[in-house]
Amino acid sequence: MARMHIRLNPVSMGAEADLLNLKLRDLIVGQDEAIRAIVDVYQTQLTGLNTPGRPIANLLFLGPTGSGKTRIVEATAESLLGNPRAVTKIDCGEFQHSHEIAKLIGSPPGYMGHKDTRPMLSQETLEQYFTTSVQISFVLFDEIEKASDALWNLLLGILDKGKLTLGDNRTVDFSQSMIFLTSNLGASEMSALLNPRLGFAAQAPVAASEQLDRKITRSAEQAARRKFTPEFINRLDKIVTFKPLGEPQLRQILDIELKMVQERIFSSGPRRSFIFNATERAKQLLLQEGTDLKYGARHLKRAIERLLVQPMSNLMATEQVRGGDSIRIDLNAGQTHLAFSREAEGLALRTMTELTGVAMPIPAMAMSSSAPLEQTKTWKSTFFK
Repeated sequence: MARMHIRLNPVSMGAEADLLNLKLRDLIVGQDEAIRAIVDVYQTQLTGLNTPGRPIANLLFLGPTGSGKTRIVEATAESLLGNPRAVTKIDCGEFQHSHEIAKLIGSPPGYMGHKDTRPMLSQETLEQYFTTSVQISFVLFDEIEKASDALWNLLLGILDKGKLTLGDNRTVDFSQSMIFLTSNLGASEMSALLNPRLGFAAQAPVAASEQLDRKITRSAEQAARRKFTPEFINRLDKIVTFKPLGEPQLRQILDIELKMVQERIFSSGPRRSFIFNATERAKQLLLQEGTDLKYGARHLKRAIERLLVQPMSNLMATEQVRGGDSIRIDLNAGQTHLAFSREAEGLALRTMTELTGVAMPIPAMAMSSSAPLEQTKTWKSTFFK
């Protein structure tokens, strides 16, 4: 056998993991560490090297509200299963008392209503979103610090052995599950550290920013270790700290949210579908109204719903906007609120998808007609300039 010395690259990703990485980066802003953690465990699962008899991953996400902890779990489900709702979500605030644990595992035989109680964590629940190509379940324990002692005891078994015994003695296997746990622990400490540079303030130099990120991570992990027992911490594969979102991240999230609004319009049906184009001035108003350092991206979403989605629904209800229209969204003369105007009408479905880059969930045959080529070029220059 000839001796060889070929240098290998242990940080490169396979095609499937790389695709997941790209999809998550299109959906999630400013949380690269969390994306990398998810992609790494997915790559390990694909190669069959994950630890036998344990969940695929046990990940604890720390950070302030609105930083994307829940959203990244939904984005992972959307990327792999095509459905952001393909997540078994357990709100730990609903399980602060020991007797409430029956909702998770069901009542044991002999208790009144035993047969009427369907456990939330059954094997059927975990496998309901499996596809022929991806057989992974996503389980989210939200605000884990609020869990009762009874839930903690269940969790220790799930995280360590990947098993759960229901009230009727059936066993649930979590070996094909990614377990996510979220907590707001350390959020106040993060806010104190970041207060001088958040929002629309000037950004710190790169070296100072990296040093601050290390302080934030250390502060959050210390808060977690004060709250959680060593037995719990030792069962985690990784603790990821989500950083609060500043102006650059919120600008990217705004574009993602506007694209999702366009998808919602298209999902209303081909007869009611139209397209909209928000100017930079309109986006700036949405960003200003939606920036709240305490609530992160959630406040931005509320601003979009209030200032953009609700007025557009009124325009649709009064038939001022009809299917095939192109709507321009700018500021009014006083620059105090959004103004809506129709720029084109009678656009073909295919043309609308080409202009926005958003796929329409209808049969391809319904998009057979198209607008004249020169007209399409004019609209494209308007949308993508």
